[in-house]
Amino acid sequence: MKLKELQELEAKYPEFYDESSPSIRVGGMVTKHFETVVHEHRMYSLDNSYSKEDLEDWEKRIQRNLGDVPVSYTCELKYDGASISITYEHGKLVKAVTRGDGFQGDDVTTNIKTIKSVPLQLKGNYPEKFDIRGEIVLPFDGFTKMNEERIANGEEPYMNPRNTASGSLKLQDSTLVAQRPLECLLYSIVGRNTGITTQFEMLEKAREWGFKVPTVAKLCRIPKRLWIL
Repeated sequence: MKLKELQELEAKYPEFYDESSPSIRVGGMVTKHFETVVHEHRMYSLDNSYSKEDLEDWEKRIQRNLGDVPVSYTCELKYDGASISITYEHGKLVKAVTRGDGFQGDDVTTNIKTIKSVPLQLKGNYPEKFDIRGEIVLPFDGFTKMNEERIANGEEPYMNPRNTASGSLKLQDSTLVAQRPLECLLYSIVGRNTGITTQFEMLEKAREWGFKVPTVAKLCRIPKRLWIL
């Protein structure tokens, strides 16, 4: 009821429009063409490894480049969804761009703002400007419910959660995006003068600022006697 009242007030007094308004969550904007935007910081993809030897060789290269210093690793789960880069300036969400080819992607800001786990306004002490990257995912429970409704309506079910999540970002009507149980899991920050020095610190800071960050992450330190030199 409060959201409905807010929408009525915003319609009556458009001069007080706020890009961080909760009314954005319900959608309503129609995008006929998604603008291609160049990433300020390139988006990379993760390499795959299929053997223990691959990991050992990778660790040897790291230790060889760093020299005789302790090395620690942040171990996280890999989430398979639609990669996204979200830009914040002065704590406000200003832009959301798909990965694309890593150098440029599509501006899907309007659709991303409908996802409730994406903060429109940050809290705490955050950098003036930065990009935060992660995945837009469709949890299995929500995916199953969507397909049950489609089958009940005589429609073809969606094939898999990943493609459905990715396709959701390119829907022209943001109201439809708002109706889908999408989640946003963020785990990588890039930018200048962020004050962040490690991946594990980044996860903790992002959580403090209001981002939904995966909790399954461990900081692993290797004892010196086990270093691979």
